[in-house]
Amino acid sequence: MTPPITPITLTNKVALVTGASSGIGHATALALAQQGADLVVTARREDRLRDLCTQIESLGRKAVYYAGDAALESTAHQVTLLALNTFGHLDILINNAGIGSYKNLIDTSAEDYDTLMNANMRSGFLFSRHAAPHMIAQHAGTILFISSVAGLQGIAGESVYSASKFAQVGFAQALDAELRKHNIKVGAICPGGVKSEFGLGRGRTEEFIRNSHMMDPAEVATAIVFACLQPPNVRIPQLTVRHMG
Repeated sequence: MTPPITPITLTNKVALVTGASSGIGHATALALAQQGADLVVTARREDRLRDLCTQIESLGRKAVYYAGDAALESTAHQVTLLALNTFGHLDILINNAGIGSYKNLIDTSAEDYDTLMNANMRSGFLFSRHAAPHMIAQHAGTILFISSVAGLQGIAGESVYSASKFAQVGFAQALDAELRKHNIKVGAICPGGVKSEFGLGRGRTEEFIRNSHMMDPAEVATAIVFACLQPPNVRIPQLTVRHMG
């Protein structure tokens, strides 16, 4: 008879979440803390990070923050050092930082392209590059990229956004093949529309978001935590999350 699988928790695990000041990142940090993880959170808005750490500590977990641009290598370096100096190890990396952009090609400038690719893809590359050596050394870790359904199928009016999200999926697939021998799990979470500040001012309005069937960030966070709670011999390379609308 097969013995029952021991329930997985994140107690004593350390998770790093980028883009944690709002939306999916904020909700994911809280959801991870509820499962027992300690948190390192980063984004550009320090006041929100400070409030988030207070909420995490109210759940009985430890939390530290670093305010900075996730697309800068100095930020990735300093945040990783903060995690290691504070907790001594890093177990989970959630590459969530990014922006939305919903424009037709002819309305998209080269500057728009660079901004989007830096925020969505360069940030994930940098944080993974700085976290991976430590996970390799401890022979364990989980790296998740918060991509999008736009990274699975190109969408009209979202060509550059889709390109950045396809890049995240491809990067995650390649890292999965590269890092699995080190017992590191790598995956891409691909949600549909989410009710957050993500796309405001870049093609979406508050009214559009409010009246839509899009998901609450906490609902997506549940799926992200699910991917972090798999047994040691199980990984989720890719997970699509859609609303019921």
